[in-house]
Amino acid sequence: MRERGGRVQSREFKDAVFEQFARVAGAFASPKRLEIVDLLAQGPRSVESIAQQASMTVNATSRNLQILRNAGLVTSTRHAQRVVYRIADPSVVAAYRALRDTAEARIAEVRQLAQAFFGEVDGVEPLSLEELVKRSARGDVVVVDVRPAEEFAAGHIPGAVSIPLGDLTDRMADLPVDAAVVAYCRGPYCVLSAQAVRRLRAAGIPARRLDAGVDDWRQTGRPVESGAA
Repeated sequence: MRERGGRVQSREFKDAVFEQFARVAGAFASPKRLEIVDLLAQGPRSVESIAQQASMTVNATSRNLQILRNAGLVTSTRHAQRVVYRIADPSVVAAYRALRDTAEARIAEVRQLAQAFFGEVDGVEPLSLEELVKRSARGDVVVVDVRPAEEFAAGHIPGAVSIPLGDLTDRMADLPVDAAVVAYCRGPYCVLSAQAVRRLRAAGIPARRLDAGVDDWRQTGRPVESGAA
């Protein structure tokens, strides 16, 4: 119903605008779609690459990407036979981070799951961004990005060395012997860095996990480098 003069009534307006807010919330309301957003926060990806990284079929990945696109959260471009998706706007990643932070603060299971998985790896506390900056200035750490090479090229912490997890065993000899290794990947809940730390320690190389990723680094206002290793 409309008020005299064709104006939208207050209740009609509120119902309509909150329905649009719910479209965004609904697009986020899936574990796999959240994981897709987390992946795309690292840089643009093809449907096939997303499917592989998220352990999904290509068809299921495409369906979830359509939901995200219909909500305005991602965009796509076609390159020959490949469709590449990217985050539509930095506010999408900010919304995802806010959701993640709220879950950390309000849902005990998040902390319990993280402790159960990362506790054995960390032993001591994982390295924070602030501590990384201090130790990097002293030159007593080497920062290793264990994400796939395409993610490193899209953006990485300045000075980091790209050693994808699958190449780590073969490239351990390339690491300096007079510095501890700090491994990072996509963020505080990315498992690649934990797996890297386990392998490095098993080989007798001092290593710690960074409890942050490139987007966390970017959010502090620090510059991010791009380009292949």
